[in-house]
Order: sequence, then C-alpha cells, then structure tokens
Amino acid sequence: MTNEEELRDTEQESQQDVPLDEEKSPAEDLNLTSSEDSSSSSAEVQGIKAAQTPQEEDGRAWFVVHCYSGYENKVRYNLEQRIETMGMKDRIFDVVIPTQEEIEVREGKRRSIERHVFPGYVLVNMILTEESWYVVRNTPGVTGFVGMGNDPTPLRPEEVQQILKRMEAEAPHVKVTFKAGERVRVIDGPFNDFRGTVSEIDMERAKVTIMVNFFGRETPVELDFLQVEKA
Repeated sequence: MTNEEELRDTEQESQQDVPLDEEKSPAEDLNLTSSEDSSSSSAEVQGIKAAQTPQEEDGRAWFVVHCYSGYENKVRYNLEQRIETMGMKDRIFDVVIPTQEEIEVREGKRRSIERHVFPGYVLVNMILTEESWYVVRNTPGVTGFVGMGNDPTPLRPEEVQQILKRMEAEAPHVKVTFKAGERVRVIDGPFNDFRGTVSEIDMERAKVTIMVNFFGRETPVELDFLQVEKA
C-alpha cells in the first residue's frame, strides 16, 4: 500500500479530523506565546532562514497547514512528491516540520529522541495562488490551512522569528515522566539508588526536588531531571 492510499484510509477512519477554529490566527493555533525551549536539525532551521530572504519580493510567505497528528512526515513526503510531479517548484518552495531534540530516561538509560514541536501541523513556504492552494490542500492527510475565515493567513515575520528561536535553542528538552507526589529513584550522583518522593519540579531550571529519608528524617534534595527516574 502506498503512502497516499494509507492516508486516504486514515482520512476515512480517523476520529482526529477536528474542524479548524477559523477565529484563530496561525500564531494562536501554534501557541507561539509558549516559552518552551527546543532544538532542531540545522537543515530545518536553515530551510526557514533561506526562504525568508526573498519573501517580500516575490510574494512568498510561510503558511500553517493542519494534518492528522502522527502523519506529519508522510504529509511532507507526499506534498514534496506532488510539488515535483505537478511542476510547482516555482510556487511551493519548502515544507518544514519543526522538531526538537528530547532526552528521555528509561530503565536507567538516556536516549535522544526527536519530537514535533507542533503536532498536527506542517509549515509550507509558498506563493499563494489557486493552483498552489489546490496542490497543498488536496495532499492526502491535509485537513486544511490555518487562517482567519476562509482564507489562509500567512505567518508574520516576527512569528517566523519566534519559531526559529524555539528551534535553535541549544539545550535539548528533557522529557519528564514523573510528577509531584510520585516516588522516584536516583540513578546518578552521590545519592545514587536512593528513593524519594517528588516535592517540586522546576521546568525552567530542569531541576527536581525530592524528599529523601535520612536516618528517619525527610530531607529535601535538589537534582537534575536526568538524575532521577520514576520508581
């Protein structure tokens, strides 16, 4: 089964096809006001930067396209194939999925994974015409453009810069698998193999405070996220 056939089947069966909120701007839909740090592949970042330069001269702009969550990569692949076969390289220039590096600790081992910053969304740099709109909108898996009313709304330059800032952050995001009140085990440092209860989580500093029992007395200990795991 080809990617397009698989996505067509998914379109018919998926319960995730939620109508777009036509009263939201692309920035609101992507929640660009979030202060979450992220990092991404340099290729994606350079793609956005390179596409910004001639934006005002030829009318190209970045648009946000909604698709089925989990099918972002397939949508990008299929759209790039359509651009090639339908001769739209002069109107649709780049398809980007903003991602971030995430460190996950499981069974005492760290592993680096890549997750999407905006699940269910793909960014497309294009000159909006009836033809280019048709090519993008009818790509299997795409449910619509994000915009005000019936017209796709391009991202403003400052919104594009905000996305770039989030993608270029050097520190990888650490996936937190525990929450306040849960039992955790220390897996690194002088308190290795101690167990305690999560008292406080500081997302900005990537620190967690746990209550550890020392000689019958509960004592707070501050550790990095990567030093503990769910017990």
